[in-house]
Amino acid sequence: MPRIQANGIELEYVIDGAPDARPLLAIMGLGAQLIRWPQAFVDKLAARGFRVIRFDNRDIGLSEKIAAAGQPDFPAIMAARAAGQAPPVAYTLDDMAADAAGLLDALGIDKAHIVGASMGGMIAQLVAADHPDKTLSLTSIFSTTGHPDLPPATPAAMARLTQPSPDPATDLEAYVAHSITGSRVIGSPGYPASDEALRAEAIATAQRSYYPAGFARQYAAIVASGHRRERVRKITAPTTVIHGIDDPLVPVEGGRDTAANIPGAILIEIPGMGHDIPAALHDRIIDAIAANAARI
Repeated sequence: MPRIQANGIELEYVIDGAPDARPLLAIMGLGAQLIRWPQAFVDKLAARGFRVIRFDNRDIGLSEKIAAAGQPDFPAIMAARAAGQAPPVAYTLDDMAADAAGLLDALGIDKAHIVGASMGGMIAQLVAADHPDKTLSLTSIFSTTGHPDLPPATPAAMARLTQPSPDPATDLEAYVAHSITGSRVIGSPGYPASDEALRAEAIATAQRSYYPAGFARQYAAIVASGHRRERVRKITAPTTVIHGIDDPLVPVEGGRDTAANIPGAILIEIPGMGHDIPAALHDRIIDAIAANAARI
């Protein structure tokens, strides 16, 4: 996979689909590498006439790491936010949105359909809000405005988010077991993945890159960035919000709030869907992305 300089950061990316197809930028979530977009899902998007651009966000996967920033100080971040001061973080979601827009510039792409999942949905919202010249349409998947009045993750899902995983370099089987357990906690109860599929995903992730410090700094960026309710109200691109009714990590109220605050947004709620993209829902989600793209 190639790397490219975008917004002053080296980003790893991969492109699937015909060179003359409609460009679609897929932004993945917290601590998640570009391979967390299922290849079968990407292949179906390409078959529907999209040129799918995936990339590792800064500080994760094979993209540039911000190692000099060290571990974030979450008490200091929270204290600064409470005092109305700029939190001490290595970067914010605004920087990550600028990375995404910069990647399109670096690839010579004027505009793209922007699709984001979880934290990637937060970044996608900011691309659409602050880089409208780069945005053809927006699809926000199991994401949120982050408003503090919205329900939090369930205790089990929050524990999954904050519990460190074993280092696969020293104990791969413990890492795989931890990953499978976590996927079960936040995944889709109506569309459970097999242990074999989850194991393969965990091993592929560990073999490609294991970098928990980047996860922590990305999480700090979310905390430091605050909510986006007012900012998303200026989005003018056609928008669809997709959310699982059974999402324990980002409850469905986050998707409802996102759609309610973006003019003309379409909300699609899917029973049985949690915080993942199960194979059984690929066609339904892709249909929604394609229908939203057709609204331009």
